[in-house]
Amino acid sequence: MKEIIDTDDAPAAVGAYSQAATNGDILITAGQLPMTADGELLDEASVAEQTTRCLENIAAVLESEDLTVADILKTTVFLDDIGDFDAFNEAYSSFFDSDPPARSAVGVEAVPKGAAIEIEAIVAVEWWLQYRLFMSNNVYEYNAESSRFN
Repeated sequence: MKEIIDTDDAPAAVGAYSQAATNGDILITAGQLPMTADGELLDEASVAEQTTRCLENIAAVLESEDLTVADILKTTVFLDDIGDFDAFNEAYSSFFDSDPPARSAVGVEAVPKGAAIEIEAIVAVEWWLQYRLFMSNNVYEYNAESSRFN
């Protein structure tokens, strides 16, 4: 049972993908570029500013599901210049108060739309969200004769 996640507080998906999807156990975000929720690309901003915007977008997607960055298990970071790693790492480190998630950082030839960075996340989903998803996909009726839900 897959549920698509969509929030107006992060950039809209502009292709054949979703901002995020969950199966009730994990939530996986699409790669987030340094864009505002209104779609403004911050490609001229510093790598640190672009990193912060990417993480803020991930946080917005998570908050729409009552999750936080503390629930992130792993991130994958794509940098168009691995030489920017130190600037990225400093901004990234300041985003997590404690217990940062596992992370991979990869230097790539190019990031979409000319950005310097893209970040995606895999997130642990709380049991109550699993319950909510289960209930939304199942209809129960009360049977007065048996005093049970069917």
